[in-house]
Amino acid sequence: MSANTDQLSIDTIRVVAADMVQAANSGHPGAPMGCAPMAHVLFTRFINANPRHSKWLNRDRFVLSNGHGCALHYVLLHLMGYKLSLDDLKNFRQLGSKTPGHPENTHTDGIEVTTGPLGQGISNAVGLAIAERHLAATFNKPGFPVIDNTVYAIAGDGCLQEGVASEASSLAGHLELGNLIVLYDSNGIQIDGSTKLGFTEDVLKRYEAYGWHTLEVADGDNDLEGLTRAIEAAKAVKDKPTIIKVTTTIGFGAAKAGTAGVHGAPLGAEGLAAVKSRFGFNPEESFVVPDAVTKFYAERAAHGAQLEEEWNQLLVKYAQEYPDLHADLVRRIEGRLPENWESALPRFTPEDKPVATRKLSEGVINAIAPILPELIGGSADLTGSNLTRWKGAEDFQPESTNLGSYAGRYLRFGVREHGMAAISNGIAAYGANIPFASTFLNFISYAAGASRLSALSEFRVLYIMTHDSIGLGEDGPTHQPIETFAMLRATPNYLNFRPADGNEVSGAYYAALTHATRPSVLSLTRQNLPHLEGSSVENTLKGGYHLKTYGSASTPDLLIVGTGSETSIAVGAAKLLAEKEGLTVKVVSMPCLELFNEQPEPYRHEVLTPGVPSVSVEALSTFGWHKYVHHPIGIDTFGASGPYQQLYEKFGLTPEVISQKALKVVEYYKSHAVPTLDLDF
Repeated sequence: MSANTDQLSIDTIRVVAADMVQAANSGHPGAPMGCAPMAHVLFTRFINANPRHSKWLNRDRFVLSNGHGCALHYVLLHLMGYKLSLDDLKNFRQLGSKTPGHPENTHTDGIEVTTGPLGQGISNAVGLAIAERHLAATFNKPGFPVIDNTVYAIAGDGCLQEGVASEASSLAGHLELGNLIVLYDSNGIQIDGSTKLGFTEDVLKRYEAYGWHTLEVADGDNDLEGLTRAIEAAKAVKDKPTIIKVTTTIGFGAAKAGTAGVHGAPLGAEGLAAVKSRFGFNPEESFVVPDAVTKFYAERAAHGAQLEEEWNQLLVKYAQEYPDLHADLVRRIEGRLPENWESALPRFTPEDKPVATRKLSEGVINAIAPILPELIGGSADLTGSNLTRWKGAEDFQPESTNLGSYAGRYLRFGVREHGMAAISNGIAAYGANIPFASTFLNFISYAAGASRLSALSEFRVLYIMTHDSIGLGEDGPTHQPIETFAMLRATPNYLNFRPADGNEVSGAYYAALTHATRPSVLSLTRQNLPHLEGSSVENTLKGGYHLKTYGSASTPDLLIVGTGSETSIAVGAAKLLAEKEGLTVKVVSMPCLELFNEQPEPYRHEVLTPGVPSVSVEALSTFGWHKYVHHPIGIDTFGASGPYQQLYEKFGLTPEVISQKALKVVEYYKSHAVPTLDLDF
């Protein structure tokens, strides 16, 4: 490759990226123009991938953490031959295009993770690196390095200011992830202006303190060989992740280069023409890719295809030597769960003793972890409270710590909820793993930036959240979620479970594990709950169902919908109303509103019974319940500190109080029409 072709390629990336932003009249030309040299070096000299088969498991991964610069990534994917045409580049940021305003893994071939919210991408990269190390330790054998790839990321100043990046980077250093290389685009500019306004720390010293290997390239605008040597040096270090500070000029070549003016706005017709003239392009032409550039990138893509072919041949030999391991690897790559795995899920009867649903969750994990080797995850320093570590589990740790190995499947995330969620997204993105993350339900709010991206990215991440309501008791309102579940239920593509007993816990795990493109929250109690008559794993999969009717009339006088720990309280209220007031009360259990919403309308109406007054009972915010019931009963203030039994009394969540409120609802609708709810139009 001649130096002239290198420079022509870099200038092509700069000009086409600027063309994209100009055509859209929207976007960020500065980062693509500044990062073009380092990205070109990465893609043409280091990243091993096959654009014709973008999901090849053993490919190197690339993450653009500063996702606003995605025009850079899209140009590179086009040059490499991914399913991204020049017309797709011309449709940048247009409705329905393959080139949205920030990278989305579900939209664009070759995008590994959805980035844009700063700090998420570098944190995802940590998860990708963990997944690679774990699979390598699990499946590699002497002479058979079937899992052997590197995770590369480009991150900017904004990424490294975000707390989530600090959380994930700290853990990456502890875990000695030598397969992770981050190029830090240090251009000294952000939206408000110079980073001198508020970001003057020595980033490399910070990362050195995290346990990273640190390097620096002083002239990221021109020094291609310096970039190459730095990346080669990073790859040679096997026991530390590496961050390479690359000093660049944002918007290199533009009139406003080196200023915030080139960060997030088109260059303008005159400015773009001047850039093209400077780099030797015709100012009258747009979206021009010289043949020499196309040819060179095609050669690199062919190299990646050859590497995959060699890997496929290695896999054939691996199958002969290690047929069981090969079969399991292929199953996991294809995303198939082990045959008949669900038969291990525990089932219960009302005669079984009351148990906290977090304890029931522990039982499920112990039952399925030995037969689901792809299940990997851990807790944010709450293992003893979340009950997420199964018997015989090994920690995922570097062997130098004598605390575990990379073959271990239990992650000690530390008090890093946001980092935990972002790392879990990376593990899910890698493939062949199903990650779970655990903390108190209230603290998923710490992780919301990343947990939201689980849903947008269609990643199967299990959020095992305990201490799910005022039922946690004495820790008080700082720890008691009120509004949290309303936020989660409002998030598209989520499954949010509040299981009422053991069968519903098992059903929640079944649903969470079989929905491969949706994250799930399993909200679990600290306090013991009885096993309910009428509950089942199968009913849980419908999201809501008729649990039992108390009373003898053919048509109920009242419907009570319960969820989670309040379902047994709803049953208690129904019994009181039947025994003392002579009413017939239908009790519905609603462990997952999202699954219930997806049932056919006739089923939903059969469950909710139009024409019958209804109430719901949940020890959380009543927000959202008016769609399903006429009068929701819950908590619309913060909680309080005290024994949980006293708290339920204080907030009126007892069978006695609920039955009295329900009576008022019944009386009201004796003289008023009963509205039909949950309609589709």
